[in-house]
Amino acid sequence: MLAILNWAARARDEEGRLLLDSNPLRGLKAPSEKNPTRVVLTQDEYEALLRVAPEVEWRFRVALVLAHETGHRIGAVRQLRWSDVDFEARTIRWRGEHEKTGYEHRTPITTMALAALSEARRHNPGIGDAPVMPAPKDPFQCMSRSLARDWWKRAERRAGLHPKRGRGWHSLRRKFASDLMDLPLKVLCELGGWKDAQTVLRCYQRPDERRLRKALEAYREVGSASN
Repeated sequence: MLAILNWAARARDEEGRLLLDSNPLRGLKAPSEKNPTRVVLTQDEYEALLRVAPEVEWRFRVALVLAHETGHRIGAVRQLRWSDVDFEARTIRWRGEHEKTGYEHRTPITTMALAALSEARRHNPGIGDAPVMPAPKDPFQCMSRSLARDWWKRAERRAGLHPKRGRGWHSLRRKFASDLMDLPLKVLCELGGWKDAQTVLRCYQRPDERRLRKALEAYREVGSASN
């Protein structure tokens, strides 16, 4: 609602008049959840989606692997163009215009990500600014957000995963941050395109039970050695 009212306060009709003189809710602090749902995709869930991905669509499989291996938002992944990919250097350029923070950066990629990009090239050989994952009906446009969302839901059904609120493309980004929790935070931020380390700590990293037990065991071992 706030977004619509803000738009109406800026947009004009055919006669040049503002649709709305001002946003009546401007300055109103939106309520926030005390404990927001921030689901982290599990490794088992990822592997289940990966198994059925070829049955959904090749673009979905490529996007799934790239999102998992790079930790980037689906909005940035689906808008990749061939000029952003350097196969020889094994890097991807992430354009600031497609990043929520506006942060343009370049990251190295894993062997699995490189294989996914090679798969995309077999399906869609292109050069320059041609999309890596084009829209099915328009080779000059990148696949849409709604299509990525629909394919995710279809993959969940095929994989037999029961619907879970918060499990979606962004849960892959949280998985990336949590899987690489042992890395220096600065390195993790550079790899995933985060500008604010506190955001990673507050919203993305979630230690699992295995990691907690490992830390506790290490603590006990240190205590026993000192005695």
